Amino acid sequence: MTMKKNLHPEYHPVVFRDPTTGFAFLTRSTVTSSKTIEWEDGQTYPLVDVDVSSESHPFYTGRGRIVDSAGRVERFKRRYGR
Repeated sequence: MTMKKNLHPEYHPVVFRDPTTGFAFLTRSTVTSSKTIEWEDGQTYPLVDVDVSSESHPFYTGRGRIVDSAGRVERFKRRYGR
C-alpha cells in the first residue's frame, strides 16, 4: 500500500503573535501567511497575528474586560434590558 501524494497540507514552523501584548511563540502549523518575522534563532518564519492569547485573555490574566467592537452589549441591553 502506498501513500497518496499531495493529500495533506504542508506542516511547517510558524510564529503566532498577540499584537496587544507583544507575546509570541514559535510552533508548527499548516496555516499560511504572507507576513514574516525574524525569530530569536535568526531564522525567518511566517507570522500570524491573533486577537487573543493566554497573555491577554481575561481567564488567564484575571482581568475582566468586555471586547465589544460592534456595540452588541448595548444593543442587547436596549432590546432586553427592562
